[in-house]
Amino acid sequence: MVKKYTFGKIFETYAVVADIAEDKSLQYFSVTPIGAALKFEYVLDSEDAVYGLGETVGAINKRGEQYISFNTDEVNHTPTTKSLYGSHNFIVVDGKQKFGAFFDTPSKVFFDIDVENSGKIEVTVESGNVRLYIVEGDSAENVVKNFLTIIGQGYVPPLWAFGYGQSRWGYKTESDIRRVVQGYRKAGIPLDYVCMDIDYMDGFADFTVDKRRFPDLKGFAIEMKQSGVRLVPIIDAGVKIKEGYSVYEEGVANDYFCKRADGKPFRVAVWPGTTHFPDFTKEEVRDWFGSQYKALTDCGIEGFWNDMNEPSIFYSEFTEPQTNQQKETAEPNHEQEALSNAYKDYKNFYHDVDGKLVCHYDLHNIYGYFMTMSAGEQLKKLVPNRYFLFSRSSYIGAHRYGGIWTGDNKSTWEHLKMNIRQMPSLNMCGFLFSGADTGGFGGDTTRELLLRWLAFSVFTPLMRNHTAIRTKKQECYAFNGKKDFKNIISLRYRLLPYIYSEYVKAVLKNDMYFKPLSFVYSNDATVKNIEDQLLVGDSIMIAPITDEGATSRKVYLPEDMTEVRYRNGQFECVAKQKGQYIVNVPLNEVVFYIRSGKLVPTCKGADCVERINLEEITLLGDGTTYEQYIDDGATYEINEKNVKILSK
Repeated sequence: MVKKYTFGKIFETYAVVADIAEDKSLQYFSVTPIGAALKFEYVLDSEDAVYGLGETVGAINKRGEQYISFNTDEVNHTPTTKSLYGSHNFIVVDGKQKFGAFFDTPSKVFFDIDVENSGKIEVTVESGNVRLYIVEGDSAENVVKNFLTIIGQGYVPPLWAFGYGQSRWGYKTESDIRRVVQGYRKAGIPLDYVCMDIDYMDGFADFTVDKRRFPDLKGFAIEMKQSGVRLVPIIDAGVKIKEGYSVYEEGVANDYFCKRADGKPFRVAVWPGTTHFPDFTKEEVRDWFGSQYKALTDCGIEGFWNDMNEPSIFYSEFTEPQTNQQKETAEPNHEQEALSNAYKDYKNFYHDVDGKLVCHYDLHNIYGYFMTMSAGEQLKKLVPNRYFLFSRSSYIGAHRYGGIWTGDNKSTWEHLKMNIRQMPSLNMCGFLFSGADTGGFGGDTTRELLLRWLAFSVFTPLMRNHTAIRTKKQECYAFNGKKDFKNIISLRYRLLPYIYSEYVKAVLKNDMYFKPLSFVYSNDATVKNIEDQLLVGDSIMIAPITDEGATSRKVYLPEDMTEVRYRNGQFECVAKQKGQYIVNVPLNEVVFYIRSGKLVPTCKGADCVERINLEEITLLGDGTTYEQYIDDGATYEINEKNVKILSK
């Protein structure tokens, strides 16, 4: 079912964990050298669909577009942006021929998929160094399952991480966070964690705490946990250059940082001012950097988010700062962030690979992934139970160590639509624990947009509301009509038995949590071009509202289903026959559908996950039994023994 082909000199990415024998007879693709590069071509049938590529913009069916795998901090991305924060080089061809192709290389890759009606897939690996895995199956869905099998079992976070999280760049003190938690509790809106952006650090230095702003982080973490809320601090990729800062001094003493061509440590400017980048290609550096999280886990911290790990660069010793602000390295702002990605800098620093200097540019796409590996491997030792971790930059393989969010999006309706299309594509590449900045990171959200976005994010494994400094308040209690926000977010907690169960079962079965309708209803021509309705787990179909001012939408039911309307904290169920409908969805309601013969377990809900009883279940739908995965939500014992049968 899987064949492997090797071209050029390979750098081990550890993306594939299965032992697959080398094959010499290449299937499906022809190969043409173009200088140092290699171009792979496949001739498409007129009806072929092409899926995959994970964190990319555009349609779920990638046909007609070009994408570039080169991890990019692109805060102003649009529906035509070619590169984002992750590189996920797996595509699925679904037609007369059904197969997947994973181009395993840390270097830049160009995907031209029937661009300008060429009738071909053209994949150009710039370095010419790549392992190509061809994955076969009798359906697109099974091709993906076979691929997920060879890249290894995905990450399962603690149960509390499936709760609702609030974040903002600009929570500067204990008092700021305390006000957020109190605001949610007073409004009766559930909340499980608050993310801490760079302001908690001492001078934006990793693994430090500003004692003026957080005089007793350990005590504060205990206080928050007693209220049912965890603290989730950020960790950036760059290490601040500062005498007396132990992480910096240890890194220099042990030769742990990326180098210039002359062997000296490479200096760049990011949030802390001048920094060095750890050389995550070295196992000893990964172990060392990951062990630094102990400074925060010793304070009772159980979750983190890794950022700026493309790696993002404002400027370096080889490139000039573009603003006075950059020269001063003063209080950071969003304009400064937009100046990141000085691509020529990626050719100005090197990794020490077995005693030889290898240009970062050629290994660029695995940097954030290896940072996630570094954190995940050590957090498993540092945190007594399951850790919570998600990252901005990624590559296939990182899904085994943590989740991802889709980066710095915008408070626009187009970005809500983009979020919906990205989820199944990310699942195809192993990233099940994923989500976007609900409400949008950049710009000012509106009450309407946030409510509609929440109505979708209710179903995403990672459900975090995050926004940038100097944007309007985006906490749900800051808007009029708090009851509407309470109603929608409470649905997440009432569906928790289903969401958690379907997520873990998908991990155990090497399956997807989100699927396009075409994966399941492959014989129904109507679903081929439907990309704003998704299957969530085995039982649910969703059809979110994604247009400003809309109070209804067209919904296609590919089979008889039960329509479930969540209104005022109650479920209202109506049987519907297969066909087209215009469905009214008021701003304070959520409508979803249960497939024929299926069930959905629900519970009473609570203000945080730990106060929910996952065994007090009410079953919705017209099925007879449901396989519920249920465990303690904390220990690493994740297996099918934890599945029990519920009967209606």
